[in-house]
Amino acid sequence: MKRLKPELLISARKISARAGSLGRKISKDYEGRELTVIAVSKGGLVFAAELLKKISIPLKFDIISASSYRGAKKSSDLKINFHPACELIRGRHIIIVDDILDTGKTLSALRNFIMGLSPESVETCVLLDKSSERTVNVECKYKGFKIPDEFVVGYGLDFDEYYRNLPYIAVIK
Repeated sequence: MKRLKPELLISARKISARAGSLGRKISKDYEGRELTVIAVSKGGLVFAAELLKKISIPLKFDIISASSYRGAKKSSDLKINFHPACELIRGRHIIIVDDILDTGKTLSALRNFIMGLSPESVETCVLLDKSSERTVNVECKYKGFKIPDEFVVGYGLDFDEYYRNLPYIAVIK
């Protein structure tokens, strides 16, 4: 594989600070409620781990797998893999945590899928918002950073499974 040179877009320090403010807001919004956080694997796991450390209220946690890129820079068909215990979803408030909101197809499909499992409510939280690629109108209550129309990696985001381990968000060209 040809190694691409990632260029810093958002530092680890800024990501941690933003996760802190989102965690405080979520803690306030869901105080006294039954909360389940569901991270979208693989990309959303690194951000979810950071965010979970910043949420100060009791919660349950699970992981859902949704894949649409599979080695490409453009999204294709979505595949969902999720087998939750009923007590994690039914009658609870759900926050789906993902790495990036671009076309909106993944978050929309995941939100619809989770709604079919009888939760009290479903909201979404993303590290990055790339609205220039939006093709599906999807509401996202908690957003980290708005980014330009660039292909980004790091902090869980990848290109052909590389670069997920970068501790910051970078642009590759």
